[in-house]
Amino acid sequence: GVQDLESRLLVPGDLLILTGSRVQMPCDAILIDGGCVVDEGMLTGESIPVTKTPLSQMASSAPWKMQTDADPRRHVLFCGTEVIQAKAAGSGSVRAVVLQTGFNTAKGDLVRSILYPKPMNFKLYRDAIRFLLCLVGTATIGMIYTLCVYVLSGEPPEEVVRKALDVVTIAVPPALPAALTTGIIYAQRRLKKKGIFCISPQRINVCGQLNLVCFDKTGTLTRGGLDPWGVVACDQNGFQAVHSFASGKALPQGPLCAAMASCHSLILLDGAIQGDPLDLKMFEATKWEMTTSGGDFHLKGMPAHTTVTVVKPTDAVGQVPVEGLAILRQFPFSSALQRMTVVAQEMGGARLAFMKGAPERVASFCQPDTVPSSFISELQIYTTQGFRVIALAYKKLESDCPATALTREKVESDLIFLGLLILENRLKEETKPVLEELISARIRTVMITGDNLQTAITVARKSGMVSEGQKIILVEANEATSSSSASISWKLVEEKKCIPFGNQDNYINIREEVPDNGREGSYHFALSGKSFHVISQHFSSLLPKILINGTIFARMSPGQKSSLVEEFQKLDYFVGMCGDGANDCGALKMAHVGISLSEQEASVASPFTSKTPNIECVPHLIKEGRAALVTSFCMFKYMALYSMIQYVGVLLLYWETNSLSNYQFLFQDLAITTLIGVTSKNFKAFILQGLPLLPSLHPRKVCQSQRQEQN
Repeated sequence: GVQDLESRLLVPGDLLILTGSRVQMPCDAILIDGGCVVDEGMLTGESIPVTKTPLSQMASSAPWKMQTDADPRRHVLFCGTEVIQAKAAGSGSVRAVVLQTGFNTAKGDLVRSILYPKPMNFKLYRDAIRFLLCLVGTATIGMIYTLCVYVLSGEPPEEVVRKALDVVTIAVPPALPAALTTGIIYAQRRLKKKGIFCISPQRINVCGQLNLVCFDKTGTLTRGGLDPWGVVACDQNGFQAVHSFASGKALPQGPLCAAMASCHSLILLDGAIQGDPLDLKMFEATKWEMTTSGGDFHLKGMPAHTTVTVVKPTDAVGQVPVEGLAILRQFPFSSALQRMTVVAQEMGGARLAFMKGAPERVASFCQPDTVPSSFISELQIYTTQGFRVIALAYKKLESDCPATALTREKVESDLIFLGLLILENRLKEETKPVLEELISARIRTVMITGDNLQTAITVARKSGMVSEGQKIILVEANEATSSSSASISWKLVEEKKCIPFGNQDNYINIREEVPDNGREGSYHFALSGKSFHVISQHFSSLLPKILINGTIFARMSPGQKSSLVEEFQKLDYFVGMCGDGANDCGALKMAHVGISLSEQEASVASPFTSKTPNIECVPHLIKEGRAALVTSFCMFKYMALYSMIQYVGVLLLYWETNSLSNYQFLFQDLAITTLIGVTSKNFKAFILQGLPLLPSLHPRKVCQSQRQEQN
């Protein structure tokens, strides 16, 4: 029977009944019956509703993750997320099975990563420990010397022990750990005033060593919102003229408009449409409206009393071929799949399937004869201008089969290509000046995005990440097939001149292909997530050579973003990652310094969070890191000199079985502090102002700072 329990009593295997809305999940659970709309902002950093579908019931005894397609997460309700809406299938209830509880959940993993962050292997701290060991050795020698002198002089045992222990406390400064954190504390206070918050203060010193910064594109370099720019429909003769939304003319009614109106994850909550901003803009462009059907509305192939979302044209649209569409089922969008599909029913008409997603992915599911021959060139026209492009497709389905029994593989096959939706994504005003400042300071900048490769290349050029005189080499790698082995080729983006590369060689002669007077850094590699995967698998010896000059990485899944950051770290880069926290939480945690521009709860997994949603925080963080690092060096030198001067002075006096009085120790402390303060500009600034001088990001100063650390 059903009973109410406290969440702490739940164990894996329990069956949950979800009722009502606005429910906080107390555990990870697999949805087995009904549908849910969930806000996963706490975990992903993207506060948009996510549709969860039930796990299909199968007779197989294989693990549940093996029974589903590429993304098993769409069946899981994660701990800490909020169930906005629970929709039962028919007259039943929404049911889920408890999968994990406590620290084993996704939220538990997030909390663990905050409580026990990844240990840092920072050179400054390694050297500090080595230096302390040297001081301990020096103190041991002084202790033996003191024992010998005082015992031979016939001093009482208590006096001998006291003097010997005095030498240890003089030679090994007990205040050294506290002194090293002084610069970090002041830097953290100044960062807080600039709206940058830190959960791992020790990483502030690492900021001073960053020599490579990775950026997400959408929402980080460019504005978060996308505005519809136009639609390019296609027919049997190929692509038609572009329909611009700026013209104010109504969108032509037909399958393309129906696809834009129905292929989304929007929901109607308290009379307002909520969901992904991109989906919302696309739906608003159609001038259709959204309602929910009552229990009296019945559709063939659906259980009775099922509430479904209905989209229909408004009066402003005029004559339309359909009264409306009922959305029967969704196959949600995921970064890994790069597409989403819905099954919809025309009012009194046929059942249809609509797909939207990355143009290359959508075209691969369409009948080849429906994809225009000019598809690649048409796509390139818009991506080279920096537009975001989404493809749409559809097909008619049999009405006999229940919508709940349809598999994704069956729905996503033999589609008819409809056209392209073009969205505008502008650069943020702060992006270009910040990137120019970092590049002038000889700090490498890299773009890692899930967007189209050509769009990423255009944004890299517009933002100044790739300057006008520099070449971009497109790296394309193909998986091994039955007839050929894995291959890799590269071409200049401007000239499209292709040079094949097989398994027989692992050397790229760049100078022949890109003549630029031998100037280092005159070319940049650009590659997609698929090529990155193939190169990692089959050309691992080539990967470091590509990464040394790799600047643009497009169509990267969240897992590949983390892998790329890790590969850069293997090349001895100090890597910073700046993202909006949407699908790059893994990369933010993996990097030496992760900076999240989102205020969602998921962003706390990254060491730094900026309240200002642009990349201006990156130079601030590097400057403060260098200031803290310089202060740490100065404190290190001060404490070492202070100890050695006092150590030598005391041992000389011990030879005469004499020592310094308390007032003499105090005078010596003041004298040493004044001497070092006068001779050290940075330390003087620290004493007088309570903070170190902020170094600029000038190349010469950067090189000096890095050389100091290496020495």
